[in-house]
Amino acid sequence: MHDQSETANHIIKSYQQDEQMMILVFSQWCINNDHDPTALYREAYPEQGNNNELKEALALTVSKDESSPIATDTVINLLQVFGNEDLAYIVQTYGEKGS
Repeated sequence: MHDQSETANHIIKSYQQDEQMMILVFSQWCINNDHDPTALYREAYPEQGNNNELKEALALTVSKDESSPIATDTVINLLQVFGNEDLAYIVQTYGEKGS
């Protein structure tokens, strides 16, 4: 039983780290394209309050000049993998606007 518990904990921790990376990629894409990550998140999920994971990710972003480009399709696909369909739609909409 102990091994199953360790495996489950490892899977959960790995998922949480991947989810944090997804939030960071989304946040950096927003910065790179002159969008406010918090505003886009609220547009997708108006019923949710402040997102602590988003705040933490924003602290890790770099300026647009310091960042490598991030393709809009990459962000959309990553968001969809984690079930963030509404946010993926918002990213697609803003991505099509050009900036």
